[in-house]
Amino acid sequence: MIKQYSLLISLILSVTFSFAQKKDQYKSIAIGFYNLENLFDTLDTEGVSDKEFTPEGSKNWNTYKYYKKLENLSEVISQLGVSGSGPEILGVAEIENKSVLEDLAKMPKIKAQNYQIVHFNSPDRRGIDVALLYNPTFFSVSNARNIALKIEEDTSFKSRDLLYVEGLLEGEKAHLMVAHWPSRRGGEKRSRPLRNQAGKVARQIFDSLLAEDSNAKALIMGDFNDDPLSPSIKKHLKSVGSKELMTKETLFNPMTSLYRKGIGTLAWRDAWNLFDQIIMTPGFINDENAQSYHYYGTKIFNKPFIKQFEGSFKGYPFRTYVGSTFMGGYSDHFPVYVYMIKKP
Repeated sequence: MIKQYSLLISLILSVTFSFAQKKDQYKSIAIGFYNLENLFDTLDTEGVSDKEFTPEGSKNWNTYKYYKKLENLSEVISQLGVSGSGPEILGVAEIENKSVLEDLAKMPKIKAQNYQIVHFNSPDRRGIDVALLYNPTFFSVSNARNIALKIEEDTSFKSRDLLYVEGLLEGEKAHLMVAHWPSRRGGEKRSRPLRNQAGKVARQIFDSLLAEDSNAKALIMGDFNDDPLSPSIKKHLKSVGSKELMTKETLFNPMTSLYRKGIGTLAWRDAWNLFDQIIMTPGFINDENAQSYHYYGTKIFNKPFIKQFEGSFKGYPFRTYVGSTFMGGYSDHFPVYVYMIKKP
């Protein structure tokens, strides 16, 4: 037993030392994604279904609760990556407008990142959007647009737009997409075609980028409302979970191996899903140029303080609300992030 324990300690020290050496030899940044779970301001905005998130609404949403949520979210974001003040690039979902992100970016624990914001209003009926926050020291935007998800058979369909951002990652062209695919409302099987269509739309963008440059560095991050092995991700986005299985046409999904181990980012009826994912082109994986950013590792941030600590939902993400009861938590999703490294 003592011998086994000593062997385990030696292994841990070896891995820790190896990672420390890697950090000394390489420069690293983090790219993350976080579903902020209904980050609404307290105002009743015309044309947006946000009545419940007002002082007069069913949740009695007010300034205190709003800033409590901002403080909580900024605490989590500050711990993503290695900087101590948040990832250098962060995609977010379930935000009402640009204003709430401006308030979030000013919070003391992440203020040092000097986050700039890319945001467009989406036609989503609930009034929630996706957006990108970035530190301008590391990333500069050259082009950004929102891409609508349309269903030919249903012209009344409305959902979150796909956000596309092109820019320079420390001088090198990179393409970033942020997504929040249609929910499973009405059942997974019934709603599946909507997410399959979203996968096809995103894949068309990847195909266009790769046709222009087979080594293009592009990634999509988001809440896909599907797991890594779901058809929308595996078949229509054409992703694989192993570097060895990659081709020039497939994308690499580092979340697949975590999902196979039963690790998730949200829980429902005692089952874990891994809806929050970051998926990338071979350009981020097979880059042999040490002076260029390439993929190093993946993390799901699920520290104890953002988990429900008691009751029947113990271990689940610690939410802001359960029904109309204010819990003072964080989000119903755990955030995810990837490390990118290069020679300094």
